[in-house]
Amino acid sequence: MTRFLDATIAYPTVVYSTLLGVVLVYWVLALIGVVDFDSANVDIDIDSDVPTDTDADVENVGELAAFLVAFGLNGVPFSVVVTLMTLVAWTLSCLAGMWLLPLVPTSILQIVAGTGVLLVSLAVSLPVTSRAIRPMRGLFVMHRAISNYDLVGQTCIVLTTSVDENFGRAEVSTRGAGLNIRVWAASPNQLSKGARGVIVEYDSSRERYRIVAEP
Repeated sequence: MTRFLDATIAYPTVVYSTLLGVVLVYWVLALIGVVDFDSANVDIDIDSDVPTDTDADVENVGELAAFLVAFGLNGVPFSVVVTLMTLVAWTLSCLAGMWLLPLVPTSILQIVAGTGVLLVSLAVSLPVTSRAIRPMRGLFVMHRAISNYDLVGQTCIVLTTSVDENFGRAEVSTRGAGLNIRVWAASPNQLSKGARGVIVEYDSSRERYRIVAEP
């Protein structure tokens, strides 16, 4: 036990011990609701006329995202990736500090060897973390709800005997389920019960869709 404690507070493991402490504080704050648990996906939509420093930040985020994808670290929240990488690197560094570094004869060589252990532990943590998060990705899949405008362009089946400027209902299939919606169409038209129509516009003020007969 003494050897273990000495290794956790000695270089290089102390670096990862500090990071592990930060990670533990983060998860405690997340559990009590002080900080938000970040999502798996990050969407960036910034106008090209923004200041140069913002462009640089976006470029850095893009490089980070490319790095995560390249090493298979995508698909789960970034906090999970950091936690696993820190835990793996801390474990490897601690084991090396317990069994390998004491064999190094001088203090200077121990610092050099410790730096090597620090870097190797980080490098090994990448593929190990990538492997560990594979079964987790299904837990963090984000399903975006269908918006009203997503239905524009889809076909529908008229449910009412007729459709005019003030009245009409139709059914549109969304992911296998039928959705009953309010529709209207310019008169005269050939839209009667059972006819197929195409949704061409959504009227947000009246919460209804304009349809035309399917060609």
